[in-house]
Amino acid sequence: MLPLQGVAGMESRPLNRHTIMNNPLMRHPNYQALNQPSQSTASANGVQQKGNLEEDDSTLSSSACGGSMDSAQPGHQSYVSFAGGSAANNSTFHLDSDEPEFPGIGQYDDFHTIDWQRDVARDRMRHRYIIKKKEDSIWDWIKSGHDAWSGWLCVFMVGVIAGAAAGMIDIGTSWMSDLRFGICPEAFWFNQEQCCWSSNETFYDGDNCSNWFSWPEVFGHAPDGAGAYIISYIFYIMWSLLFASLAASLVMMFAPYACGSGIPEIKTILSGFIIRGYLGKWTLLIKSLGMILAVSAGLSLGKEGPLVHVACCIGNILSYLFPKYGKNEAKKREILSAAAAVGVSVAFGAPIGGVLFSLEEASYYFPLKTLWRSFFAALVAAFVLRSINPFGNEHLVLFYVEYSKPWIFIELVPFIVLGVIGGIIGTLFIKFNIKWCRFRKTSLMGQYPRLEVLIVTLITAFIAYPNPYTRMNTSNLIYLLFSQCGVANNDSLCSPWWPISEQIRLSKFSHDSYFPQPYGLSDYQRNFTSANTAIEIAAAGPGVLQAVWLLALALVFKCVVTVFTFGIKVPCGLFIPSLAMGAIIGRLVGIGMEQLAYFNFSSHNQDWAVFAGECSTGENCITPGLYAMVGAAAVLGGVTRMTVSLVVIMFELTGGVRYIVPLMAAVMASKWIGDAFGREGIYDAHIILNGYPFLDSKEEFSHTTLAHDVMKPGKNESFYVITQDSMTLDDVEQLLRETDHNGFPVVVSRQSQYLVGFVARRDLNIAINQAKKNTEGIVGESVVLFTASVPSPWMGPPPLRLRKILDLAPITITDQTPMETVVDMFRKLGLRQTLVTHNGRLLGIITKKDVLRHIKFLESEDPESVLFN
Repeated sequence: MLPLQGVAGMESRPLNRHTIMNNPLMRHPNYQALNQPSQSTASANGVQQKGNLEEDDSTLSSSACGGSMDSAQPGHQSYVSFAGGSAANNSTFHLDSDEPEFPGIGQYDDFHTIDWQRDVARDRMRHRYIIKKKEDSIWDWIKSGHDAWSGWLCVFMVGVIAGAAAGMIDIGTSWMSDLRFGICPEAFWFNQEQCCWSSNETFYDGDNCSNWFSWPEVFGHAPDGAGAYIISYIFYIMWSLLFASLAASLVMMFAPYACGSGIPEIKTILSGFIIRGYLGKWTLLIKSLGMILAVSAGLSLGKEGPLVHVACCIGNILSYLFPKYGKNEAKKREILSAAAAVGVSVAFGAPIGGVLFSLEEASYYFPLKTLWRSFFAALVAAFVLRSINPFGNEHLVLFYVEYSKPWIFIELVPFIVLGVIGGIIGTLFIKFNIKWCRFRKTSLMGQYPRLEVLIVTLITAFIAYPNPYTRMNTSNLIYLLFSQCGVANNDSLCSPWWPISEQIRLSKFSHDSYFPQPYGLSDYQRNFTSANTAIEIAAAGPGVLQAVWLLALALVFKCVVTVFTFGIKVPCGLFIPSLAMGAIIGRLVGIGMEQLAYFNFSSHNQDWAVFAGECSTGENCITPGLYAMVGAAAVLGGVTRMTVSLVVIMFELTGGVRYIVPLMAAVMASKWIGDAFGREGIYDAHIILNGYPFLDSKEEFSHTTLAHDVMKPGKNESFYVITQDSMTLDDVEQLLRETDHNGFPVVVSRQSQYLVGFVARRDLNIAINQAKKNTEGIVGESVVLFTASVPSPWMGPPPLRLRKILDLAPITITDQTPMETVVDMFRKLGLRQTLVTHNGRLLGIITKKDVLRHIKFLESEDPESVLFN
């Protein structure tokens, strides 16, 4: 304990703040009173005040928080007497408990970084107070119980509402997507599949039936022929342009934050950054509507990524119903982490994959209780979505498939090859997309976002319609590529070889809007005698070869158009386009492997020992749909660099665990190849492009610089501080007018530079404004006090006491601390800034923005790119 000297002429030595004393929760209740050095503590060798505390651009600032960290217990008063010497030294100091409260203290401004440590400490103090009070009355006991289960109730509500919202989005997307091809006159709100369900026909091809009218039929034209094709073509383009223009207009007029995927911003927000309005009610509404419109427009994008944004909006809105979360930004991020898991759960029907996605990809701070709540919320959301059954197939996703054939060992080679291809495609996609987005930001085109949306939509619709694989909805394409060939398949990839009589009987149902060619005329040369007949190994017919060429063209189209689509001003996700690209590659490789096995079987070539045992019975031993699934995972892994969560999501899609090894092999190969050419996934690359202050916890800092090399102030820069008891209100207001820093260290005096605490600019402004309104006698000459007591007797105007807004335990380091340690502190403690000292005296400050700029400088990048654009 600090000895206090009472003899005249002797000075009390200032207390060094180290280890346990840095933690406000572990200090003695009277520590604040005993901690303050006397005013007589002065040093002739004070630190020269040069440097810049913290830069604050009009668009971004790294920190804005002070807050009440006064740990003195209510009702306690401490008296510290100093005797001897002059009258000034004979005064008695009192720890006055009547210091005014300032509502609004401890909150954050827009584009600021939160203080994780302070918010967590505030919540612990609040929790201890509730626990202490719960025995006083029944009402306090009820409030204690409500506080305990409010987190579970909040995530339960998030799961219910997000599941219902996802179901409505799925239903709306399916209906509006089919509007491009026709309408159900008897019930216009039915999509094509539902319209045919209501038909009395016992057999129909695909979703074509007498109840469904294509647009040529609506206008009395025959469904076949050149005229019908042109009419369908025109309506396809017109509906696409209408939907895309509506989506872009809604976003630009009502919720600009509703564009894009949202996952880069969600990651940044979960890391502690404040973006007001990004998770608001208008963003939720417009994101949901815009998502339906954008997907229905046929653009190369998906709704699965934006569903994470939608779920986080729901979590943010509901958190305000519970002050425990609504008024504490660090606690609110626990709800947002669970909401991110809910978004993936309803997007892919993968509750476990959603939890792992939030843990691996989205969340910055993920305690164990958040893991449990995320799991519970994802479960509730999946149950609600299953109850709605938006796809009518008793599953949570449209492309749910099950495979009956196990994979064979030799197939690991093509699976790894698919992983390598996926990593290369993912890397190329990231590089080209980032270049295009950067060009969009700096060119004239970026000033006309609606025109860009219309141009991209027109080009997409015009090129996509002639190819049946690009014309159809992307989710339908993935389902088609994932599907296992059987008797019921009627597409050109694997339709059976029916007898001519059966072809004639079925041909009248062949007007499929996706596949106009006659049913079964070009396919695998297989003979089925019954529905239970095993699928035999067979040579590919001319229809399969034609489908291969169409798929190859679709792959090129998807790869190119997605580069220009991801980033336009409509809600757009990247999961589905990436899965589609990978599924096409995988299906093509699967068809090639299947024909290789057939060649081995038909030629009876025993030299091909790899196929001798598995494919010797004549049954098909290769499942091209499995290759499509592995390829989809490989490309998505190459684009996003996800690993564990991606594998779990993919095997939850298939309903089995026997394919975990192929998926793991492909995903790891994809990540290794991708990391060899660039470590950032698409979301991290967009975070860097937009200049968000995101400090990636997965990156290692391997340089040997010290805190002295990074701290501010630099040369010829001023270092602004506030003294604890010698500045007037006019001095402080002048400092606020002349600077735009977001916080100021409070020191004993300008000569000694011994640190007292840290006060945030926002808190200082609020406290001064409220004191002027509510406290009598406060004038410009009033002394601003950050001390625990007021000297008695006091001469002059009443002082302005602001100790309650002072952070008395700021994190401090020495100027010789390695930057590797400093970076770890910012990552693991969620720091907003740290103060730098030398021999106990304040020397400078390092903010999160300074750390990010230093990392950019060491990597030979532009340090000024760390801005919010």
